[in-house]
Amino acid sequence: MQCPGQDSRYWTGSAVFETACEKCGAPLEFFKDDSTRVCKSCGHRMLNPKIDFGCASYCPYASQCLGELPPELLKKKQEELVDQVALAMKEQYGQDFKRIGHAGRVARRAGELAENRQGVNPAVVKIAAYLHDLYQAEAPDQAAREQPLRDLLAALAANPGLTDEVCAAVAHLYAPLAQESNPNFTTLTEAHRQSQEATES
Repeated sequence: MQCPGQDSRYWTGSAVFETACEKCGAPLEFFKDDSTRVCKSCGHRMLNPKIDFGCASYCPYASQCLGELPPELLKKKQEELVDQVALAMKEQYGQDFKRIGHAGRVARRAGELAENRQGVNPAVVKIAAYLHDLYQAEAPDQAAREQPLRDLLAALAANPGLTDEVCAAVAHLYAPLAQESNPNFTTLTEAHRQSQEATES
């Protein structure tokens, strides 16, 4: 079944519109389901200023519906997932305000560190920070240790690749690898350490 919002049978006259290229001002025609268009005058790829990314920001099938998603939408999807994870974490911990506060502090610091570092995915380190206390470090195998994180992220329809990155970062936090240079790993570890030091001081 095709998404009704992208099915041309439901379109009206406003489904096609013209706007000016944000770089050169030349006229640029968009269909409502175009995520981007390339300006024939200057070659600039412009994001559709009227496209409704509401459902696409959380739908796991958005890329099938809209094609290759522009970086702006990918960033928005990840930011919204971070917010969803924060809420789910609070529900998971219930009245354990100490754990909620700790996770929030680590996530906030991880986000601050990520802003000034090359190669860090802010969504990965913030989600890992929110969920690191769910990791079952004493479980008999790696799959069991990660399962609570994977279950929560699967319930939020998180991208499997992002889920793998989050789990790898959290696993490294509990069992650091020698001379590890992955920027997500090192950023999460530093955020966790700094948060603990700030609490203890």
